[in-house]
Amino acid sequence: MTLCLALMACKKVNVDFTYSPTEPRAGQSVQFSNLSSAGEEWEWSFGDGTTSSLKIPSHVYKRPGTYRVLLKVDKKNSLTKTAEITVYDTVPTFVCADSVFTIFRNYTFEANVYNPFNYTIEYEWDFPDTIVSTTGNTITCYFTEARQAEVTLRVTMNNETTVITKTFDVQNSATNALLIRTAAGDYRQRIFGERAESALADASAAPLLDAEQDTIQTYNGWEFRLSDLKTVFPELEGFHIANRKIYFRANGLWVANIDGANIVQIDERLCSAMVLDTRFDNRIYWANKDGVWYMPFVGSDNNKFVTIPTLLNELEGVTKLALDNEVK
Repeated sequence: MTLCLALMACKKVNVDFTYSPTEPRAGQSVQFSNLSSAGEEWEWSFGDGTTSSLKIPSHVYKRPGTYRVLLKVDKKNSLTKTAEITVYDTVPTFVCADSVFTIFRNYTFEANVYNPFNYTIEYEWDFPDTIVSTTGNTITCYFTEARQAEVTLRVTMNNETTVITKTFDVQNSATNALLIRTAAGDYRQRIFGERAESALADASAAPLLDAEQDTIQTYNGWEFRLSDLKTVFPELEGFHIANRKIYFRANGLWVANIDGANIVQIDERLCSAMVLDTRFDNRIYWANKDGVWYMPFVGSDNNKFVTIPTLLNELEGVTKLALDNEVK
């Protein structure tokens, strides 16, 4: 037993460590791994004037360069390990919190630039589609086409310019569509919340547009016909009902309570077609000589509205509107 204790006392303590990443950059956290075979106290010196007493520390180097890292175990000079670590200059980049990109949705890209000496930085973004806003180091934008799209950032700091280009796979997005009939043909325009793609000629829209519109609707188990409603609204040309409101065409576009009270004009121009979206956006779409418009449903009891109608497109000669709620 005495011999075993003596052998154990003479057992050599191995002091060692590694770090990750192996080629760190200024401003990047470096994780040190303590591989020592024994010990209870730790003294780290990172070579830049900073120290740590943690067994497994991490450290951030503020400047590029080569640093000599020392690990001492149990305060014994005989139990030390030193190694050099090379820290490289940082490279500006930009990131986005999202990983999947679809058309007509807002995305914000943010530049990451390590600037410990507070140099003046100039940012120049090159975005292929529509920019919503930019604040220097960030840009908010959206893509209008499904494709491989390149976003480029030029960062100028301390008279040096770095160009970063990243490619993003922009995918199509399922949504509902407004179908539009004009004298020139039928169109489909997909709606994405507050945005829409261009109206595109689409012969497949014909079946829904061929159906009779504006003249008959079942609401809360009751069937409403154009001929019946003309007793209350003599100039009625077409109607839709939603949320106890009736929207109708009669030398313009109007809204009233379902009992005929509180009639309010939405648009004084001749309304040639209209349709209500009660499934997705709770909007009314209508057409006049200037194009196709939309606005949210009217919500107040007196039918006063504060939302300004929004122009969707400038198609002329629109005669019918329909919604394709089967997402494409």
